Amino acid sequence: MFISVTLFVLFLLFGMPVVFVLGLAGAGFVVFGTDVPVALVSERIFSGLNSFTIMAIPFFIFAGAVMEGGGLSRRIVDFATALIGWITGSLYLVSVATATALAAISGSGSADAAAVSSIMQPELKRRRYDTDFAAALIAASSSLAQIIPPSLLLVVVAAVSSQSTGALFIAGVAPGLLAALGLLLVAYLYARKGRAQYESDTRRFSMVYLARTFWSAIPALFMPVIIVGGIVSGMFTATEAAAVAAFYSLLIGIFVYKELRFKQLHDAILRTAILSAAVMLIIGTANIFAWLIASEGVADRLADFLEAVTDDPFVFLLILNGILLIVGMFMESIAAILILMPIFLPIAEAFGVHPIHFGVMFVFNLAIGMFTPPYGITLFVCSSIAERTVIQVARRILMPLCVMVLVLLAVTYFPEITLFLPTHYGLIK
Repeated sequence: MFISVTLFVLFLLFGMPVVFVLGLAGAGFVVFGTDVPVALVSERIFSGLNSFTIMAIPFFIFAGAVMEGGGLSRRIVDFATALIGWITGSLYLVSVATATALAAISGSGSADAAAVSSIMQPELKRRRYDTDFAAALIAASSSLAQIIPPSLLLVVVAAVSSQSTGALFIAGVAPGLLAALGLLLVAYLYARKGRAQYESDTRRFSMVYLARTFWSAIPALFMPVIIVGGIVSGMFTATEAAAVAAFYSLLIGIFVYKELRFKQLHDAILRTAILSAAVMLIIGTANIFAWLIASEGVADRLADFLEAVTDDPFVFLLILNGILLIVGMFMESIAAILILMPIFLPIAEAFGVHPIHFGVMFVFNLAIGMFTPPYGITLFVCSSIAERTVIQVARRILMPLCVMVLVLLAVTYFPEITLFLPTHYGLIK
């Protein structure tokens, strides 16, 4: 175990991609620390990918890519503008609302950050909004794609924890919407401080414009209804829902909006292949590390340590949130789930935490890590598109971060927020 941990730390310090860190550290332990045949490495990689649940990932990635190329994203922006574009600081609010709506379609935080930033930043700059705050706000809002279904991280959590993907999806709805409301409030309060600057850009509310944009956006807005409704009603599993979402986005982009041409379809397929391959490589190599953790009894040792520190579930959850927030700042989210979920889930269950509640709380922590320095992916994406440095944008991250942490604490200590909907629909007992 010492060999593997040493290799893991050294490779990370040298800046090696996490997929190779996981694979080489695990393989190093198999070769130098055990008598197990080296063929176990390839076997563990294959077994990590041999899951029906994981098949949902490429389908959701493809649906999100087609949505962006087929005009679905732009119509959601138009509808959000018509709905709340008359309020002070309207473009901040539209950015949050759009990111939340796209979160319910794409399941990818980085994709949402790129889509919303590309659409909103030119107009934000033209109207002289605070570009840094806008980028920070979009980065935080885009992280909601990890919580609101169809979240790719929740699919991975379901595969690792052997829980229902549908139950995890439904459990993520309330926390995600609560966080979105908090970010909307932050955006409004920030705009109120510079009211004179933003009042001039508010347009008058028009029911005709709202109706027109809503009518145009109905096909796009119907996708989350299909995904969540189909899972809740039992018509199909989460993986089948992903395939339906991909097919539906194709139909809308080609036959309804008629904006999906061969080039956009080619780009969507290529992007799906690249992102899916990257995710699958991480899942496969992390499975070697997960086997190492299980074989060495790391979970039992950590459980004994935590039980020696505290027997209070409140304190345990506080410690766990602190650990996960730090991990989320430095480690890729899927790798963090695959490595840490098998360790902490049994301990959490021993403290009486429901596995569905734990899964959503776990992902919420990692979602916050997506927009916090030093390695927040949505922070990098939004900074790049806004043509600002990461440090400049990070200076404006405090208000969105405080809101997300407050919602995390509410989700942590009031499990009803997470468990009410899946219990109501009979997905859990």
